[in-house]
Amino acid sequence: GAKSVDVDWKQQKATVYGFVDARKVLRAAQATGKKVEPWPYVPYELMAHPYAAGVYDKKAPPNFVRGTDEPGVATLNPVEEKYSLMFSDDNPHACSIM
Repeated sequence: GAKSVDVDWKQQKATVYGFVDARKVLRAAQATGKKVEPWPYVPYELMAHPYAAGVYDKKAPPNFVRGTDEPGVATLNPVEEKYSLMFSDDNPHACSIM
């Protein structure tokens, strides 16, 4: 569910934080008669390939990229996943550089 909701009356903007169904939130907001649109950007850290052609957007605010559900861009392939875990502190067999 929603953890919190921020309403900015000057910008006529509502921000919902938490795990919610975007369609339900948009339908509820449309019922007020206002113009609604989903925020198309996600934080940079959540994307596996933030500079891929379908994700990078010059109009995005700093540290945000366009969200996508395309499997080739949104997820790491198994080889990349192994590379990302190679230097992880959680992996007891990881390479450590001192």
